[in-house]
Amino acid sequence: MGVPFLAQIDVGTYTSQQQGLDAKALSYIGHVFIKLSQQAVKDEDAFLYLQQTFGLFESYFDVTDLESIDDAVSLLDSGATRIFVTPNQLEQLNTINNLDQNRIVTVVDVPSASEASTAATGSAYFPKVQDFSSLSLLLEKSKGDPVIYVGLANPTEPSAQEVANAGAIPIIPATFLTVDPKSEPSLIPAACLFLASAESDRPDGLITTLVTDERGIALGLVYSSQESVSESLRTGDGVYQSRKRGLWYKGATSGDTQELVRISLDCDQDCLQFIVRQKGRGFCHLATSSCFGNYRGLAKLQRTLRSRKESAPEGSYTKRLFDDPTLLKAKILEEANELCDADTKENVAFEAADLLYFALTKCIAAGVSLEDVEHNLDAKSVKVKRRRGDAKPAYAKQVGLSNGTTKQDENTEMVKEAAAIPKEPQDPAGLRDGRIAMTRYVTSEVSAETIEEALRRPSQKSTEKIMNICKPIIQEVQNEGDAAVLRYTHRFEKATSLTSPVITAPFSERLMQMPPEVRQAVDISFDNIWRFHAAQKESKPLIVETMPGVTCSRFSRPIARVGLYVPGGTAVLPSTALMLGVPAKVAGCEKIVIASPPREDGSISPEIVYVAQKVGAESIVLAGGAQAIAAMAYGTPSVSKVDKILGPGNQFVTAAKMLVANDTSAGVAIDMPAGPSEVLVVADKSANPAFVAADLLSQAEHGPDSQVVCIAVDLSEQQLVAIEDELDKQANALPRKDIVRGAIEHSVTLVVKTIDEAMKLSNTYAPEHLILQVENAIDVVNMVQNAGSVFIGSWTPESVGDYSAGVNHALPTYGYAKQYSGVNLGSYFKHITSSKLTEDGLRNLGGTVEEMARVEGLNAHERAVSVRLKYLENVGA
Repeated sequence: MGVPFLAQIDVGTYTSQQQGLDAKALSYIGHVFIKLSQQAVKDEDAFLYLQQTFGLFESYFDVTDLESIDDAVSLLDSGATRIFVTPNQLEQLNTINNLDQNRIVTVVDVPSASEASTAATGSAYFPKVQDFSSLSLLLEKSKGDPVIYVGLANPTEPSAQEVANAGAIPIIPATFLTVDPKSEPSLIPAACLFLASAESDRPDGLITTLVTDERGIALGLVYSSQESVSESLRTGDGVYQSRKRGLWYKGATSGDTQELVRISLDCDQDCLQFIVRQKGRGFCHLATSSCFGNYRGLAKLQRTLRSRKESAPEGSYTKRLFDDPTLLKAKILEEANELCDADTKENVAFEAADLLYFALTKCIAAGVSLEDVEHNLDAKSVKVKRRRGDAKPAYAKQVGLSNGTTKQDENTEMVKEAAAIPKEPQDPAGLRDGRIAMTRYVTSEVSAETIEEALRRPSQKSTEKIMNICKPIIQEVQNEGDAAVLRYTHRFEKATSLTSPVITAPFSERLMQMPPEVRQAVDISFDNIWRFHAAQKESKPLIVETMPGVTCSRFSRPIARVGLYVPGGTAVLPSTALMLGVPAKVAGCEKIVIASPPREDGSISPEIVYVAQKVGAESIVLAGGAQAIAAMAYGTPSVSKVDKILGPGNQFVTAAKMLVANDTSAGVAIDMPAGPSEVLVVADKSANPAFVAADLLSQAEHGPDSQVVCIAVDLSEQQLVAIEDELDKQANALPRKDIVRGAIEHSVTLVVKTIDEAMKLSNTYAPEHLILQVENAIDVVNMVQNAGSVFIGSWTPESVGDYSAGVNHALPTYGYAKQYSGVNLGSYFKHITSSKLTEDGLRNLGGTVEEMARVEGLNAHERAVSVRLKYLENVGA
């Protein structure tokens, strides 16, 4: 397909420019050029533009100002037709697999004609050309292959036509072009440029024109002139040149009009293609779809279904399909299954036709056309970054597929994919034989490796991928401050109305409106958490005389500035604000900053604001994820820098906490790595099945990346089924049932013989929450080695620890309970030690210290003691 010229636009202003080609006129021409800034990529403007215009424009991007080659590849991946790059960028792109080199154009900025002829070995772009004659030799050599693009420093109609006539593609600002030369006589007529390089083999100079629909199906053959093309661009209708009657406004008398979609030239530039939306009965005067007869195949089916949607008789099969989504879904699933089972060429064709019929019915019912589907296929075809192409685990499992996992893959990083939230009731996630159920293993019947794999925590992304996502976000917040925080809040939380990333104390009463019973529940929880944490406070410094005259002490001081992360996402968690804020206030931290993701309207949960007020928080950062962690770690003009960050979050929050803690320039500590929630319930024959199921579900509802484990101690089949029945019944009654199913997909029941085996497995797993629903539960506590928090006996659901009992619910997950404690009062203190020696103390200890210093070869250490001992000896003290 020939490209007559590129209209240069700005992604931020092209829809509102007052002069030149507007967005509609640009779509008729279909080829645009964008000089892209780094800011347009950071702000996502370029990607939003591609999302909105793919299929409407073919977009050519000058990416020479971009800092990362990954951004350039992402543009190609998102649908850019070509990118214009520097020679250095070209070298980097040459190392990328799956990259079509025809989509790359080298930007050549040379001072002389002789250099121009040798500078470009492939498609090239010469920006801001002053003297076009300097490129004539190169164009004569290329003859259109490779393609040469020319940006004119001072574009005029003659200079643009000269470039086009020479076989190059001129790039002209859209504000210099017009589709209505009578109204804008000072601008360059787009129609003239369109036909500047067109050739006609007819004595009258008319150009053969093929008229097609949006899918490329030929409707008829006509002729065009510069006048008719100009009129078609001006009106947006199908206007052609009749050989006898002059301008022919298609359908003006019959009513079978055409809406212009795009005009293009063929590869030899001797034939135009008009892409149109045909109205009325069809293109042909015989009232058929085209001059070559009626539509066939999918095009015919689409037309038939559209007609039936409007006029199908009540009770007819087609009417039922359009009116009953469940019936239509059942038919699609049925036909997809039958296509999978088809084993001959004829059967495959037959079943595929059935599936396409019902799939297109679904499309028409949703207002989706074949053209829309093909636009999506085209978008997928330009992808540079390729997925591995495995089936989703739930579907792979149905056919016994391992997704091609190799031992090498397993050794690279042992990561299990978290189940997605089921989108439909038929989605198999979390279902076994139609019931919501955990996978059951009898430990005596399977290998230790099987149990180890079953207990592996789920993960949505590999650690490396998560870190790579977080690093640039943290860097941007560090460099740009509030602007980056707001940008990511707008992007991820959709809170685009926010103009400041913080709200500061004192908080308006308007932000804390809630029912009185909720306020009372928060107050009671606040008091209990305060009592438990206040009891942990050290009453006095620790003082020990280690030997006569040598006194050592340890005393504590509150950490001055703390940042508390309160997650948002699928649930609002004011309880976390309490668990983090109350001990900070008890400890006496001078500055408390809370960060929590806002709602889409920019507001935040009134309960969180109320807690912030009660604990004396300085401000609330309206952000989540890595950007919130970075803002508190490094500080911004609006967000105070803190000394320690505490609080749970998803994998991105956890990764960001670990990244900033490892950056010495941040000077910030973290409480622990705390990721998605988890619970392990140990249940014996004394356990109530309804209680066990309820405790498992209380954590499963946190999110699809949560994991719950039940260790059943010597339970019979009947007792196991009773728990499973309760879990299915209770889960189906929950509003967050689909989230629960996502978590249940990778949750397990382990059947063991003894409490010793149960506790050995529990200590190996090191759960965030451990619930003991067993006889003599208080005695079993002595067997606990690794757990974030323990809930003892049938009357202690984990929920009381989450909210109001007094213990803290900010706990280590992912097995970190082997190394970390949960948040406690000590998390908000630093301990300082001191030593005090008398003269006798130094005499008693000095020789030992000197000897140790000599062993290590640290003479100054030795001298610091010996000079004092010598002084004491000389003065005779």
